[in-house]
Amino acid sequence: MNKIISCLIVAALVVAIECKREAKFAPYIFVPRTSEFKLTQMKQELGVNAFSLAFALGGSGGCTPLWDGEIAIDEPSIVKELNAFRAAGGELLVSTGGQAGNYLENACRSTAELANAYKKVLQVTGAKGLDIDLEAVVPFDTVMSALAQIQKENPAITVSFTLEVQGDDYGLTDALGVDVLKAAVKHGVNVDIVNPMAMDFGASGGRTWGQAVIQTGESVVKQMKKVWPKKSEQELYGMLGVTPMLGVNDNGVIFTLEHAKQLVQWANEKKIGHLGFWDINRDKQCSAESGSNSGSRASPACSGIQQQPFAFTKIFTGFK
Repeated sequence: MNKIISCLIVAALVVAIECKREAKFAPYIFVPRTSEFKLTQMKQELGVNAFSLAFALGGSGGCTPLWDGEIAIDEPSIVKELNAFRAAGGELLVSTGGQAGNYLENACRSTAELANAYKKVLQVTGAKGLDIDLEAVVPFDTVMSALAQIQKENPAITVSFTLEVQGDDYGLTDALGVDVLKAAVKHGVNVDIVNPMAMDFGASGGRTWGQAVIQTGESVVKQMKKVWPKKSEQELYGMLGVTPMLGVNDNGVIFTLEHAKQLVQWANEKKIGHLGFWDINRDKQCSAESGSNSGSRASPACSGIQQQPFAFTKIFTGFK
């Protein structure tokens, strides 16, 4: 009888892990662009079933979460759209950090303060997970302790780390990449997804940019093996995310529609855990008002290449 019970427990744990590891496409959406903030419509028309909401930051008042450090996290029109999206079966992640701004992780001075800020974000949005996008130095002990506390109180909350890439052959940077993962393990954080930002670096070995993005994922899996040596290769691929920047990157390289097709094919073959991109607000061709079509510089409002609206999104929804 005890053996049967043990088997049932193991089976239940396997099922739970499989459910948690369900692969998903979750593009970033820049929340403050409220005129484009139509999650439910994009779910219905494009089949986007999950979004990463960018970014919950601290404002001038300190440890109070605000969208982009300016808009109340519980702004009624935003909350209404989030609730409608979840009611339609959509899933949300909330991303903190990013390229600039007052990180919550720095604005909150203690583990308790930061954990409470995370809780507020999760409560208001109904999100199932936190995505910590680290592009600046933060106090690792405080951050990881807060995340561990959140998961202790609610084990269903997922935690992903979106991290900088040094190069396609190297993988994540050390200080804001591998060291982040080691700190998470040290503090008992259950890491759901390791999400390299496959953008803004130079491709090596004569690779196309699409090949460089894919190679980045392969390199990160090798780094993950050193952090989680007991996990199998397939388990590590199941923890891997990849997030490129659509069209023109900040350093001038271009992620094309053909590169997107190659990435989705590889992601499906390897059964990775997550695909995203920066960002769905940019998934359109530039106009005279929104930015340049020259391909010489990145615009925050459009891809900088010739394309149909949501052409990248339609490709990425092929990730299953």
